Amino acid sequence: MDLFSSSWTALRTAVAEVPDEDFARPSGCTGWLVRDLVCHLIIDALDVLITLATPAATEPTRDAVTYWDIVEAPTGDDPLDALIVRLAAAYEEPWLLRFHLDDVGSAAGRVAGLADPAGRVGTRDEVLTAGDYLSAYVLEWTLHHLDLIAHLPDSAEPPAEGLARSRELLEKIAGVAFPPSFTDKDALLIGTGRRAPTEAEQAALGEPAARLPFSLG
Repeated sequence: MDLFSSSWTALRTAVAEVPDEDFARPSGCTGWLVRDLVCHLIIDALDVLITLATPAATEPTRDAVTYWDIVEAPTGDDPLDALIVRLAAAYEEPWLLRFHLDDVGSAAGRVAGLADPAGRVGTRDEVLTAGDYLSAYVLEWTLHHLDLIAHLPDSAEPPAEGLARSRELLEKIAGVAFPPSFTDKDALLIGTGRRAPTEAEQAALGEPAARLPFSLG
């Protein structure tokens, strides 16, 4: 629960500090500008609010690891991705995106802080404990924080503890162990296809290199 809060707070703070002109820069998400990514984060925050307000009475069917599936690498042509682009453009001014994310994002953070970790919630036709659901979102926030700052070198990076937890989750999801020589950030960027490995990194990866990227959905 604490990692969810620290990762989400750090990401929203990073968005708040992005200058207006940088909202038109590319993000680390294929086909999305920074403004598109921020719009996606608003949708994510709404998903958190909806899920935490959707109690479930049955046994959990997923946990923080199995919440995620490995899917085809994004191409930027998905209709839902295109919808995000159109929605982001409709905001017109960066301050409107910042305001909406702060408004909805703060609410999501407060509700998460009040959630019973053992309580069961429903999302995507699955059931998780609230604790597992919020833990899964540490990976979401951390990867998107890296996406946000991909072309903004002066921006603050995600919290170290969030990077470490996200690496741990990705390794369990993909069933691989990244080399100890990889930083947590590099393991996440390379593992999810956000950065191509160097020749040395590819050699250090060994067999898993042929399975990259591990795109999550």
